[in-house]
Amino acid sequence: MALQTILFDFTLDAEKTATSSQRQDVARVVRNELEHVFSQLELAYSMESLDGGYFAVLHENKETIITCRIFQQGLLTINVEYYLADGKEPLMSFDTGKRVENAIAKKLNALWGQKLPTLKRGDVARYFPSSACMYTFSSPKVIASMQNERIIEYDIDTLVYEARSPFQKIQIMHSKTLGNMLILDELQNIAESDLIYTETLMGRGIENYEGKEICILGGGDGALLYELLKEKPKHVVMLEIDELVMQACNKYLNTICGDVLEKRKTEQYEIIVGDCVEYMKKFIADGRKFDYVFGDLTDIPISGAPIGECWDFIRTIFEHSFKLLKPDGKFLTHGNGTSCLESLQLFEDQLRLLKPKVKFTTSKAFVPSFMEEWLFYQVTFA
Repeated sequence: MALQTILFDFTLDAEKTATSSQRQDVARVVRNELEHVFSQLELAYSMESLDGGYFAVLHENKETIITCRIFQQGLLTINVEYYLADGKEPLMSFDTGKRVENAIAKKLNALWGQKLPTLKRGDVARYFPSSACMYTFSSPKVIASMQNERIIEYDIDTLVYEARSPFQKIQIMHSKTLGNMLILDELQNIAESDLIYTETLMGRGIENYEGKEICILGGGDGALLYELLKEKPKHVVMLEIDELVMQACNKYLNTICGDVLEKRKTEQYEIIVGDCVEYMKKFIADGRKFDYVFGDLTDIPISGAPIGECWDFIRTIFEHSFKLLKPDGKFLTHGNGTSCLESLQLFEDQLRLLKPKVKFTTSKAFVPSFMEEWLFYQVTFA
């Protein structure tokens, strides 16, 4: 649950906002377009400011609040705020936001316009690392607001796919430079440009997977499985909970997953659709062991202490993974951005608490779609 703040900015010809009547005309156009989304919109307050501008507050059922400001110099800003409860869809989707922006820009003959970051406020407990993006959409460029206090810009031009599974919201968007990008619950996961992410996670050129038994936890985009199979392992089992993610990636991200998501079982690999923790428990009970276990799951949370549901899940994955490893086996996983020093330290502290004791090394790589350097962990028994 969080407060959603949606921002639109436009630059108009100053000659069209020079007088009070002209600014009123602009305000009417804005309201007409917003009413396509907020059908019960009402004007709560308006005024002409001392600096020669116009300001208005509108609302829908006193829940969604919209402010509009028009400057005589030609600037137009629109702020939309509302509360979004857990499990509810945003009031303004990708297509809706783009339509509103384009319609206003067209009817006002705007010189420039864009929809700025959708800010999620008042939900700090659910913040994730710096790859966790909140996406907003405009044409021709899209701003992505990063949750580690960075703001970066993606050149997204198309929403390729959007659906909601029982577990999460799934989107695939197209970037002119990064290709198709997988976004889960508005968090950037992987793009067609991100082979370096997969290669660094698996330690290509360092680890020898030939003839080895491997378990992947998560990995629903199929990229890790696809690259591992090139290394001629004995067998790979992948535990992924979300069938719909795999279907979407098989169709729209096959440049990174090949055809491995076409089938659920072959001589080389098996994809099991279900809760990885439950299947790990079953493997442990059966005495099954692996040379490598990959944690391709939850990012490390950004938090001041290792408490909460996400940290509990990470500790559960640690506990079960090392029960599945052979004595000389390795647990390989991703961390988060190298700038997130506090969260990485908390993660490493959890590793040091494990029994039997483990030791770890790290590697790092610049991941194009994250637009930052990312840290990866290689963990073995001490």
